[in-house]
Amino acid sequence: MDTPQPRARRDWPIAVGLLLLALVPSIAGVFRVGDIASGGPETAANARFMQMPLPVVLHIAGALVYSIVGAFQFLPGLRRRHNGWHRFAGRYLLVPAGVVVGATGLWMTASYDVPATDVGAVAVSRYLVGGLMLAFIALGVAAIARRDYVAHGSWMIRAYALAMGAGTQVLTSGPALLVFGEPDALMRLVQMDAGWIINALFAEWVIARRRAAQRRPATISV
Repeated sequence: MDTPQPRARRDWPIAVGLLLLALVPSIAGVFRVGDIASGGPETAANARFMQMPLPVVLHIAGALVYSIVGAFQFLPGLRRRHNGWHRFAGRYLLVPAGVVVGATGLWMTASYDVPATDVGAVAVSRYLVGGLMLAFIALGVAAIARRDYVAHGSWMIRAYALAMGAGTQVLTSGPALLVFGEPDALMRLVQMDAGWIINALFAEWVIARRRAAQRRPATISV
């Protein structure tokens, strides 16, 4: 007989790792919303958020839902045992939240008066990442509509990886900030793009492993 418990135990580190990756951006987002809600003092660093709070509040709320729900959507054991929840969460939570994250990211890039290091090439990267995320979600929805489950999973992994770039960017920019201080425009671009690129490459590695596993002959457990 099959025993799903070992597979289930192997799944949970995936969720824990993804939640830890989202931890710092999530905490920062909660504090940002609290600062806006409490009418905190306006500074040069937060003026754009205080003067135009809607996109950043929607972005943070969507990112919280997307990162937390998404961390559990990719657990194979949980998906098999609770497929109804997987479909409900994907349709009514993950897809809407992902669209909000991508759309508000583009909105903020187009509307906010950002520091000099975030204009130019960094803005282009933000537009590219936001557009790709929305495109990947749309392709994932189209794939599940035609019951192509493999393609659906691959596109959703790609979209989630880009959205989680903020967590990886803590790692690609935090140590340098502590050692060297505020980056110039070039280093800011390198640090931001590194987070997205690392996640995108990891997503492709995960997708390749999933496809290889699906090609392997099935074994019968007794």
